[in-house]
Amino acid sequence: MGLTAKPIHVNYAYQQIAEEIEAQILRGELKPGDQLPGEAELGALFGVTRSTVREGLRQLESDGLVHRPSPRRLEVAVPQADQLTTRAGRAMALMKVTFRELWEVTMVTEPLATRLAAQRATSDEIDALQALHGDLVGSEGEMARTIELDERFHSRVAEMGHNRVLGLAREPIALLLFRGFAQIAPFAPKFYKRQIEAHSNIIAALRDRDADRAEKWARMHIEDFWRGAQIAGLEDEIALNARALS
Repeated sequence: MGLTAKPIHVNYAYQQIAEEIEAQILRGELKPGDQLPGEAELGALFGVTRSTVREGLRQLESDGLVHRPSPRRLEVAVPQADQLTTRAGRAMALMKVTFRELWEVTMVTEPLATRLAAQRATSDEIDALQALHGDLVGSEGEMARTIELDERFHSRVAEMGHNRVLGLAREPIALLLFRGFAQIAPFAPKFYKRQIEAHSNIIAALRDRDADRAEKWARMHIEDFWRGAQIAGLEDEIALNARALS
């Protein structure tokens, strides 16, 4: 289906162009893979200059709604999960959310994600999670590597639940919270081993298809993280993460 033109007001015309094209994408009038007209043709459709069109398209590209498979071709796209996660994480970082706020929500999302994984994960997915956990065990004491693998472990569990809404909702929250590990570990020397124990029990529950036990261990794991945050005095500290702003 072709792009539908709509008159554009002079003020902030580039933003209105972006909003109109976005609205047509969301309504399904423009579908992923559809090619958009060139800048000159879009300018004629909307009655604006090419530079105004270019600015509107730049905004859509930033939002992940269009992309350029080649310099002369612009197509409708589906935003990638990491783009959405970065945007949400940036917003929360700028809002200066606290560890307490993140923990309160994570206490709901992580146990739910783990329950769904126990019900829906394939054997191959569980095997891959086991291998990832093995890397985590081998990285005990390596702070940066542990944080990276812990993030991947929890994200993988969420993916195994095959609920994309939950995956998108939990990711930026969990990433901001779990990166507090670096601030907690110096105050809780047993944290590494407790993390490994929790992950091991979650995997065992997933293999047994025991959703209640998987959910219980996920909840205990997050509660344990919170106790570490309390020991470190982080409860109401700002969970600012430079990576969320990049």
